[in-house]
Amino acid sequence: MSLSSVSIKRPVLATVLSILIIVFGLIGYSYLGVREFPAVDPPTISVTTSYRGASADIVEAQITEIIEESINGISGIRSITSVSREEQSSITVEFDLSVDLEAASNDVRDRVSRVARGLPVDADPPTVAKADANSFPIIMATVQSDTRNILDVSAIGTRLKERFQTIPGVAEVRIWGEKKYAMRLWMDPKKLAAYSLTVLDVRSALNSENVELPSGRIEGTETELNVRTMGLLQTPEDFNNLIIRADGKTVVRFRDIGRAELGAENERTILKKNGVPMIGLALTAQPGANNLAIAKEFHKRFKRVQEDVPKGVIIKLGFDSTTFIQRSILEVQETVFIAFGLVLLIIFLFLRDWRTTVIPVITIPVSLIGTFFIMWLAGFTINVLTLLGIVLAIGLVVDDAIVVLENIYTKVENGMDPLEAGHKGSNEIFFAIVSTTLTLAAVFLPIIFLKGTTGRLFREFGVVVAGAVLVSAFVSLTLTPMLCTRLLRKDQGTGALYRRTEPFFQRATEGYHQALASFLAKRWLVFPILGASVILTLILFRSLPSEIAPLEDKGRLGITVTAREGATFAYMDAMMNKLIPFIGSEVPEMETLISQTSPGGGTG
Repeated sequence: MSLSSVSIKRPVLATVLSILIIVFGLIGYSYLGVREFPAVDPPTISVTTSYRGASADIVEAQITEIIEESINGISGIRSITSVSREEQSSITVEFDLSVDLEAASNDVRDRVSRVARGLPVDADPPTVAKADANSFPIIMATVQSDTRNILDVSAIGTRLKERFQTIPGVAEVRIWGEKKYAMRLWMDPKKLAAYSLTVLDVRSALNSENVELPSGRIEGTETELNVRTMGLLQTPEDFNNLIIRADGKTVVRFRDIGRAELGAENERTILKKNGVPMIGLALTAQPGANNLAIAKEFHKRFKRVQEDVPKGVIIKLGFDSTTFIQRSILEVQETVFIAFGLVLLIIFLFLRDWRTTVIPVITIPVSLIGTFFIMWLAGFTINVLTLLGIVLAIGLVVDDAIVVLENIYTKVENGMDPLEAGHKGSNEIFFAIVSTTLTLAAVFLPIIFLKGTTGRLFREFGVVVAGAVLVSAFVSLTLTPMLCTRLLRKDQGTGALYRRTEPFFQRATEGYHQALASFLAKRWLVFPILGASVILTLILFRSLPSEIAPLEDKGRLGITVTAREGATFAYMDAMMNKLIPFIGSEVPEMETLISQTSPGGGTG
């Protein structure tokens, strides 16, 4: 007994099977992530090291080359890119697509830790992040205040950074325009020479005097107390009173050779939004992370942060690049519903009866919803390509149901009982449905064997289409025959629409029959037509331009400004202050302009 006959005899079983497909599909849908395209980003690890006061040549020789040489022995590396700037070294390690991101990051950390002792003592410890150091953030929040200085705003931003750093999928939160509190020591070269001192003498005095060491404890019979030595210098006055040298009668304090003042640790960077200084909290996603899920969680926390910030501090959204992803997904979702409506309309126009229209239409949502469970099992996401696969599948999944329906309906029209017609018609078409389904699946499934970025990009598309077709074949062999035996009637009449349009379909059938007969009389024409089609296809294929993805306008423009070598920060800041109003006047459509200035270059 065939699967269709069992479904006809056990209608409850066929219904329950379809309901199970829907339930599992909805469960899988609830766990699916949403992103613009499938995860094709290769595992990328960045190693960043800061060395204050060092030139680019020193950074290259003493930091970048040492770390690169250690990392180079890791297996699975696709490329290593390094950039040595003034005071900073950035190394980006890109691995093969098959390498696990966590394993890659652990390997890089191990290799970096091996050479950490060989780096300059004054250099900051290398930072390893699971993202490209030069990748552009996906979301940024700005923090500003009209009543607080930029140092206070930076301190508040540092605390807010921790609120966003724990969002799943976030690689790091960068603070653009950050200015940390620091004690700045200004020295007069003439006074240093007068006392026969150097900058290294001042540094040695700071290292020896500005410390807080463990001082032990005092133990009594029943009580013990920890002893704390207050050796850290806190205020500018403490630093001014610092003894630099004491020899006999002469005591040289820092105030004798300079002055101490509380200021910014880094005064050579500034962030502005529409010309207003502020700081930015920029979120960078991990390779392959769900950007929409990050954005959703970010906006939840962003609302709570807005309520918790101190008075006088304003936190706003700088930009959110995920809005374009959301719009793309919504457009494809609209296309899915439009395609479903068009399929429903075309089926009704050709069948011209609501009973026969309902049967294949029911199979469409069952097959498509069941595909979501396959996507969840495969670890896929809802993206533009998987949704396009569903759009394509709408026209494919309905084919099997229409073929089964047509074969059964023809027998009912010829006077056969619907129950008998269901058994006989479904059994006749059973192997045709199976062979057609396997053929379609064989067309799309080989995509999963493609290598590289192209294979990763279209793998989900191929599996979604093949999975939808396989589910539709099962539904067409179980639910469709059962519905045909319950909805079709031997003596059902024809409506007015059917009677008025029947002459048109009869003429179309006769015209097709005559055209086919004429063509079969000259069968030799098949070979020249086929050859011409192949040649024309090759010509058009070679003449068409090729690209991995079409160009799209996201409404975002980036400008990089580079000054002459040796340009100061003040010079760059002045140039950016002139450039910002110019851009605003030349681009009237502009909503927000964010600029970040640093020595030697600025971005707007």
